[in-house]
Amino acid sequence: MDKALLRNKIRQTMREYSPQQREALSFPIVEKLLSHSMVRSANCIILFHSLPDEVYTHSLIDTLYEQGKHILLPKVVSPTEMTLHEYLGQSSLAQGAYGIWEPQTPNLIPQISHLNPTISIIPGVAFDKHGNRLGRGKGYYDRFLSSLQTTETGNTLYKIGVCFPFQLLDNIPHDEHDINMNEIIS
Repeated sequence: MDKALLRNKIRQTMREYSPQQREALSFPIVEKLLSHSMVRSANCIILFHSLPDEVYTHSLIDTLYEQGKHILLPKVVSPTEMTLHEYLGQSSLAQGAYGIWEPQTPNLIPQISHLNPTISIIPGVAFDKHGNRLGRGKGYYDRFLSSLQTTETGNTLYKIGVCFPFQLLDNIPHDEHDINMNEIIS
């Protein structure tokens, strides 16, 4: 199955679940993330503010922020580029590109070394058991993650893909430039 057909198949399956059901399916995923040793020990985490068809991360963001962690969220700034911005509470967000709520704080990519994120939690349309990720088809995350592969201290950025159980497949189509996840939580 090619990528476009798989995206359509997942969208059709997603429509079978109400927003309340998707939020309920998100709860155990968020609990796994909150108890994950790397998340617990991280000082700075790259996350995403979820869209309605993604694992619900709004409460996760707030919980980690309340724990004193630095939360960095992506912001779409052009048809091909995302930048990182620090989350400073719900009041720091405004609706941006594609209806995504994004921080209105300064771009942190030039100064990211002082925060040194070591973990990134990443959405996807589908994942497979080999760590492959299928995104929405615009390549934002692949370009973004390839620019952040290594932190300032030389550590590799640990990438956790999150998805609903029906989005985790045995195999998905992938290309050479696609960035693999270290772990998938569904």
